[in-house]
Amino acid sequence: MSDQLTGPVEQGEVTGPQQLVPRQITAAPRATRLWRDRAAQVVRSDSPPTVALGTRTGGDESVTQRQARSVIDLALRVGEAMLSTGASAADVVATVLRLFHSYGVTSSHVDITFTSISISIHRGMDEDPLSVMRVIPGRSLDYTRLEAVLRLVDEVVGAAQRGTGSLDVETARERLAALVTAPHPYRRWVVTFGSALMGMGIVMLFGAGPGMWALAALSALVVDRVQRLLYRAGVAAFFAQVVSAAVPAIVALGLFRAQQQGWDVPGVERPSLVVISGIVILLAGLGLMGATQDALDGYYVTAGARGLEVVLMTLGIGVGVALVMGVAKWMGTSMEVNDATVLGGSLLLNLIGALLIAIGFCLTTYAGLRTTVLAALIGGLGWVIFEGGLQLGLGSPASAAAAAVPVGALAHAAYSRLRVPEQAVAAASIVALLPGLAVYRAINLILENNPALVGMAVLQFVTAVSIGLGLAAGLSIGGFLARRRFGLDLASQRARRRAQGSTL
Repeated sequence: MSDQLTGPVEQGEVTGPQQLVPRQITAAPRATRLWRDRAAQVVRSDSPPTVALGTRTGGDESVTQRQARSVIDLALRVGEAMLSTGASAADVVATVLRLFHSYGVTSSHVDITFTSISISIHRGMDEDPLSVMRVIPGRSLDYTRLEAVLRLVDEVVGAAQRGTGSLDVETARERLAALVTAPHPYRRWVVTFGSALMGMGIVMLFGAGPGMWALAALSALVVDRVQRLLYRAGVAAFFAQVVSAAVPAIVALGLFRAQQQGWDVPGVERPSLVVISGIVILLAGLGLMGATQDALDGYYVTAGARGLEVVLMTLGIGVGVALVMGVAKWMGTSMEVNDATVLGGSLLLNLIGALLIAIGFCLTTYAGLRTTVLAALIGGLGWVIFEGGLQLGLGSPASAAAAAVPVGALAHAAYSRLRVPEQAVAAASIVALLPGLAVYRAINLILENNPALVGMAVLQFVTAVSIGLGLAAGLSIGGFLARRRFGLDLASQRARRRAQGSTL
């Protein structure tokens, strides 16, 4: 037995299992841990999250209750004034945050909808927070008051940055109240004259003669007065839009009827231009650019409400024109657009028309002198670029987008350097590019009640929408490029952070 246990081991025999098995058991876990650690180093991130959620724990403990109430009341009034006069949601948020920072309040939150603005201040764990909401009573483009409010905020912020102390809250509130209740810079008849300039400039873009200039201006005067009367009477905005759109269509119907009866109206070649000018004038006041800008900045609730308003008011224009064209069809009078009705004429005449449109829009929105001059110059440049795009064969939507890019960039540059309202300059500069002709043609084709023309009507509507989206996208791209060049303050960066989308 002893010899068998201690004898030599033959090759291939398994001996000493009590010695070999423990080595395999300890080696395997080591290799597994090694590969697992290496895989973890490849996959697992060691950097902090891109967006840290719920980490803001500080507050404005040093801000007294009275100071917080005073500042939040002033900020609400500033935000209300800006929203009521046509500012975009991102601009309102940025301005309100700048105002808070100048008074030493850093833990403020601003939320905006189409009809209200809410502001809250977190004052730490030992003090009650403050949250106040203010309803926006109405909205009307008034760029003089908007510019005055921006100047007041700039004065408050500038004093804080210079270390001389911010303007007293009570004094700032009194000055703000004086600004928003001050009379307009010019009388109401000047606004009506601005509408006439717009109508005149629009028909000039189509190569019309002086007779059509006067007729389009007269039609715009009537539309402005009718809108004023309907507003005072408390008529709903949609029905006011229907009646306003019907006015130039009725004028054109009279001209078409006169031509059908063989009566020659001196200087009137294409009566449909009167309707087109009316459509563009009504489209200019709808705030399409503001709705699109809110959407691109990430304020989707406000953008959705503004967009619905634009759609509804545009539908009102279509209904008003369609009613009159239906009456014309019943009378046996054709209001079809002449095939010669295209953008044309000399470059000089078109440039003058674009300048008149920009100036007229500024007058109708009570814009200041600096804003009016800048809008006219930038609008003229945008029109030259638009015509250049057409000559290159880019098509109307692409040409409009190409023209809107420098307009958006220059509008933001004007705001950064001269503190004039960016939206005022941008909106006035692109009114001449609005798709009034495409909208009119689409309505006319639909009323023909011919299934073979449905495709052409849809194409005209798509063209109109494409031009509008091209203008909005071009302004946004131009503004983005200008912001990269001139930079944004901290408040503006916070206000536009929603537009960055989901972060990975």
